[in-house]
Amino acid sequence: LAGVLLQIQEFFNISNASAGLLQTVFIISYMVVAPVFGYLGDRYNRKIVMLVGMIIWSGCTLFASFVNNPSHFVLFLGMRGLVGIGEASYSTIAPTIIADLFVKEKRTNMLSVFYFAIPVGSGLGYIVGSAAAKGFGSWHWALRITPGLGLVTMVLMLLVIPNTKRGASEAESDLVEKKETETKTSYKEDLIYIFKNKSFMSVTIGFTFMAFVVGSLTIWGPIFVAYSQVISGELQPCTDDACEYGNVSFVFGLITCVAGFMGVFIGAESAKRWKARGQKNADALVCAIGLISAAPLLLAGFQLATVNVTAAWTFIFLADLAQCLTWTLVGDMTLYVTMPSRRSTANSVQILTMHLLGDAGSPYLLGVMSDHITASMPATYYSKYIGLLHSMYVALFASVLGGCGFLIASLFIVRDKKK
Repeated sequence: LAGVLLQIQEFFNISNASAGLLQTVFIISYMVVAPVFGYLGDRYNRKIVMLVGMIIWSGCTLFASFVNNPSHFVLFLGMRGLVGIGEASYSTIAPTIIADLFVKEKRTNMLSVFYFAIPVGSGLGYIVGSAAAKGFGSWHWALRITPGLGLVTMVLMLLVIPNTKRGASEAESDLVEKKETETKTSYKEDLIYIFKNKSFMSVTIGFTFMAFVVGSLTIWGPIFVAYSQVISGELQPCTDDACEYGNVSFVFGLITCVAGFMGVFIGAESAKRWKARGQKNADALVCAIGLISAAPLLLAGFQLATVNVTAAWTFIFLADLAQCLTWTLVGDMTLYVTMPSRRSTANSVQILTMHLLGDAGSPYLLGVMSDHITASMPATYYSKYIGLLHSMYVALFASVLGGCGFLIASLFIVRDKKK
């Protein structure tokens, strides 16, 4: 969606605030149903629960691609919201299945493979979405690729993924007692346990601020760079669905893919080596370093966008890489400070929090701020650029605050892991 957002804005004739709402309704749906899937994932067949969610996800995405009337933006918005149901199903449950198949370093390695999919898949979304829109002459085709991939995934899920017992790998390795792998507690007791876990809560706070940054950049990053190139004379204003803005989305997507692939690997490997040298809270410290260092890198990228786009892309790449250091480590920390029978619930609480206070509102908030800044200015590409530039400064502060959350986590993570 983000790869063709400008075309969608022009098709429906909507403001930045309304465009940001497309991401917000998706995240709201995602976070509202996440606790439901967390509850179901700790008590019922996880493969079936994920399958139902993915059917809804693929169906709603495909249906949204056939909204051809510019006056039906509300319908398109509704379909976008329902897509979040599918996202919530597998993001809540899939890490717990991986946790039940592997332990210790193998688990970290397998989680790295899983979390590669987030930045790499996001980057491919920019590339494939913009390429499909350009190739077929309409942004609608950008939404018709993923349903087919979803069908393939569902078949593989049924045929390949084993229906493992919760905590099976740890029980076999004598890492937990048998009672910790069985759910005999109420949902209220699970929540009390989770909210009293200082490591879990501080990791979730850090991850929430990261989600704020990622959510805002995912939607507004390519558009900001496109505006900066228009006012610097490197691009012409967009006039149709297959305009040159697709090239900006392609580069942004490529950067996201490469930075994501490298960042996830570097983050996991750095923490592993640091822990081998005796720094037992290395997971949290690597996350803190990544988010705090991302802020000045983003600032440099924003400021250079109209001066030297190559330099701007370089700093954006480095900032993206720094943020991606956290993906595997957050998932691993969440799992190893939580007992097996409560992991799906813990994941769902984390998802609810990070999206409610993070990327659910950040695209819309930045869109509203941008519209407010430009309200008294002439409707030019320069004013659009200024509006987004000033509003995205908020993301820099959020990145630093996220790093502080992980610093707090580093104080408790070793103790809570032993529990």
